[in-house]
Amino acid sequence: MEPVRDIASSSCPDRAWIDEAVRRLLADANRSADTHLVKVPLPEGWEVDLYLKDESTHPTGSLKHRLARSLFLYAICNGWIGPRTTVIEASSGSTAISEAYFARMIGLPFVAVMARSTSPEKIALIEREGGTCHLVDDPGSVYDVARELAAGCDGHYMDQFTYAERATDWRGNNNIAESVFEQMALERHPVPAWIVVGAGTGGTSATIGRYTRYRGLSSCLAVVDPEGSAFLKSYAGEGVSGSGSRIEGIGRPRVEPSFNPLVVDRMLGVPDAASVAAMRFLRERTGLRAGASTGTNLYGALLLACEMRAEGRAGSIVTLLCDHAERYRQTYDDEGWLGRHGLDLTPYEAVLEKAWDDGTWTG
Repeated sequence: MEPVRDIASSSCPDRAWIDEAVRRLLADANRSADTHLVKVPLPEGWEVDLYLKDESTHPTGSLKHRLARSLFLYAICNGWIGPRTTVIEASSGSTAISEAYFARMIGLPFVAVMARSTSPEKIALIEREGGTCHLVDDPGSVYDVARELAAGCDGHYMDQFTYAERATDWRGNNNIAESVFEQMALERHPVPAWIVVGAGTGGTSATIGRYTRYRGLSSCLAVVDPEGSAFLKSYAGEGVSGSGSRIEGIGRPRVEPSFNPLVVDRMLGVPDAASVAAMRFLRERTGLRAGASTGTNLYGALLLACEMRAEGRAGSIVTLLCDHAERYRQTYDDEGWLGRHGLDLTPYEAVLEKAWDDGTWTG
């Protein structure tokens, strides 16, 4: 009779450390109230309601707070991160801010690999959370540099662009889709006709698209994409690479593994000048101070609202307020920066005024 073979792992993770790290991450979620769903005051008589899910109210100030927590939980529970792991991430800024926050919470060093063009405000926020910034000249090299740094220090490359869509529980568990539909339950049009989001990793669009199908909800998903991004080109069958994006947080020079085009009902390309114009327009009309990726969302949402009015359709549209304008004082809120990048907001300001005031799209 053969004896039972009993082989213990030579690299058994520290379960006590894992338990404590997970507790700290879940405690952060437990003490943070859900983000607000803000109804945008469109003109009287509209049968289309517009809402902004204000993700800037997270402790780290952006939509990426949810993603960063999910990525850490996923990596810890998979045994990829332990008590002495250096965490490395490739980011355009906001995910790195949130990951630096969580790394410090569980006592780990964190390094963000980012393009040198990342806004100074974001770099300062990462460093404030205890992270280190590794800046590169070529935005397309952030993946390889992050991977090399992780290999060189026996660290863990978090790789949000691969794991975003699988680290988040798209069936529920307080993901952003579940939160939106719970908050919409008592509105006059509780099931949105459209949910409008941008794509950076693709994780948010994948979560929302899957959730609506899983719950049998009729909402359609529109993804808005800035200039230079590969996502819209790929969706249109025109290639899988682009030049990158000037709208931080969304758009990528390549189609990321987490982007799932099969759950997207429609994609809209939004000019960069339109995104910045919409960011400023939102502030002027509502007092809400958001970044340019929120402007991209708003521009697409207003286009869809005008289409619905033209078709005589009543309903609601939900989009995201991704982060705060304070992160972009030296870029999108700086006239010199706009001039150097050749961005003329004037024609798009006229489109926004007509859409907001009359419900007519002239873009």
